[in-house]
Amino acid sequence: MKKMALCWVGCCLVAFQSVAWGFFAHQRINRYAVFTLPPEMVGFYKHHIRFITENAVNPDRRRYAVEGEAERHYIDIDIYGDSAIFKMPRRWDDAVAKYSEDTLRAYGIVPWQINLMKFQLTEAFKERNVQKILRLSADLGHYIGDANVPLHTTHNYNGQLTGQNGIHGFWESRLPELFSDEYDFFFPKASYINSPIARAWGAVTGAHLALDSVLRFERELTDRFGGDRKFSYETRNNLNVKVYSKDFSRAYHTMLRGQVERQMRATIQMVGDFWYTCWVDAGQPNLQVLVDKGTTDPEEEPAAPNPQLKPRDHEGMSFGWRILPQPCCGPTLTGRRD
Repeated sequence: MKKMALCWVGCCLVAFQSVAWGFFAHQRINRYAVFTLPPEMVGFYKHHIRFITENAVNPDRRRYAVEGEAERHYIDIDIYGDSAIFKMPRRWDDAVAKYSEDTLRAYGIVPWQINLMKFQLTEAFKERNVQKILRLSADLGHYIGDANVPLHTTHNYNGQLTGQNGIHGFWESRLPELFSDEYDFFFPKASYINSPIARAWGAVTGAHLALDSVLRFERELTDRFGGDRKFSYETRNNLNVKVYSKDFSRAYHTMLRGQVERQMRATIQMVGDFWYTCWVDAGQPNLQVLVDKGTTDPEEEPAAPNPQLKPRDHEGMSFGWRILPQPCCGPTLTGRRD
């Protein structure tokens, strides 16, 4: 079977490197998800695949400017205590009753954001509103992507609490950059989701359960390699930068046993499944008649930065590049907001 290579970081390189899945990764997730759709949907989505792909990054673009946006990208589930991933109420109203809405928003709401957007996209299909369908499809893909990243499910989002600063970018950018040509991105057709909120929480749970390996294996390898073999230098954008060495990266990637690829594949399949479920729940409208009915909105421009919004600091370095002020996880919050 032919395999398609995927680079997550290429278009994120400007003068410095930012972390998170990366703009390119979010765009590829949405693009590949289009090809999981059934014949009744794929023509419409392929016709607008450029919009779906390019606008996958809009939620990140809004994070500095829109209050309440950052909390939609993550959930610090470990803040709620031991085994919280299993004990947390899945329904929003039940969770609010137990912890208060302020507390939930302080530590992230990504699974509930996915469920909300499922409802909104279903309504857009019912309305036959082309612009809403495309905009919400692109955004939904982004939040699903974030929910499948282990370091988006913990307060220790960049290893800053365990002396592993930079692990966020290492896992999400350096490893795919080096090894993505080994990944398999062929998928079965999208299938119907009986419980969207359960599926959203399933993604968060699976990502969080992978977190222990993400942190533990890096610590073990650091002890084995030492600083002189853990890092090396490469030329990027005419700069000599410090990076995780290829030997260290290969050893870590091997220890993870396909974890990064599995999470990427799970994300793509989940995005297609959600789009399909929204369409079915809307009564399976004929999308072919909508293909030429309207054009997409112009690409959403980044909103003006809001100086009062402070994203999480990813410690200034991520496998060699200084981090741009481009958030991937949300604001640093240590308790309930007043």
